[in-house]
Amino acid sequence: MTDEPIETPWAGKWITVRRQGKWEYVARARGIRAVVIVAIDEEDRVILVDQYRVPMGRRSIELPAGLIGDTEEGDTVEAAARRELAEEAGYACERVEELGEYFASPGMVSESFTLVRAHGLTRIGAGGGVDGEDINVHHVPMAELPSFIDECRAQGMGVDVKMLLLLSGALLGRG
Repeated sequence: MTDEPIETPWAGKWITVRRQGKWEYVARARGIRAVVIVAIDEEDRVILVDQYRVPMGRRSIELPAGLIGDTEEGDTVEAAARRELAEEAGYACERVEELGEYFASPGMVSESFTLVRAHGLTRIGAGGGVDGEDINVHHVPMAELPSFIDECRAQGMGVDVKMLLLLSGALLGRG
């Protein structure tokens, strides 16, 4: 633990660069947080999305996700999860179950995300995002997930680290 002061050498609309002692890291601006949604339908298919990610310079296969509090004050984990599931994947859900707060890259980014499980899915639209997000929706049988991810890699897609949640059994020889 360091008691060095936190400096902010640069701040943008969405992120800030911070320095504390020898550490440099990135943080979300204005207290914005993220939510990541695990949605598995009645046919045991996980709902995934792919979209172009500028930092990677290519498309990425991911769980549906979005920001909490980026556009409205008082936004909640549940409201953001419901909104993003509808916008990105075209689904509504009966219930949102919070599964905890997680950090994807704690040595470089202070951002955390709240993982949620969407229960009782109902298709309400095509998904695809808003404002030119160009999101593709995938319905992948859980049993076929490892080969689907291999296909995504072969096509040059990046694979979001949160996919490990679903792949861990297969990667460890348990699935």
